[in-house]
Amino acid sequence: MKRIVIFASGSGTNAENISRFFKQSSLASVVHILTNNKDAKVIERAKNLNINSLSFNRSEFLSEEKVLKFLNEEADLIVLAGFLWRIPAHIVEAFPNKIINIHPALLPNYGGKGMYGMNVHKAVVANKESETGITIHYVNEHYDEGAIIFQAKTAISPSDTPEDVANKIHILEQKHFPKVIEDVIKNNIDV
Repeated sequence: MKRIVIFASGSGTNAENISRFFKQSSLASVVHILTNNKDAKVIERAKNLNINSLSFNRSEFLSEEKVLKFLNEEADLIVLAGFLWRIPAHIVEAFPNKIINIHPALLPNYGGKGMYGMNVHKAVVANKESETGITIHYVNEHYDEGAIIFQAKTAISPSDTPEDVANKIHILEQKHFPKVIEDVIKNNIDV
């Protein structure tokens, strides 16, 4: 059974969805949820799901002693579900093609530092895009530049607000993210 460790910074709806998806799986399970925000709602979600959570600060994250040591002992696969910090090189190197992220746009468009959540949706609407979507990708040492695993699209109408776009993206995330993680585990014998 593969051990999934989820990183999240906020409310944790994707973390909860992934955790529930793998609850009855014989393939993998979510064993820990880690956060850089000690007040994040994801901690409460983890508690309700009987999943251990751990919060850390920036120096603990950047140090090879705390977070990396923990991951080396506890994780086969790392999933970023609304985690806003760039993953340090020492973690990327320790988990090559074993860190997966979801981005709320069709990369390479609307990616990079500062492009997350409503920032992305506002930019998509401001540029009068006719479609947007999600990108699930491997993580490397740069924001949103790792190899793309999967994309799903949704149409945008001229009357859509950034909030409307956010709702459409959320539906795609909930539908596809757990299944893509499962596919990665099934198809990657190294995970």
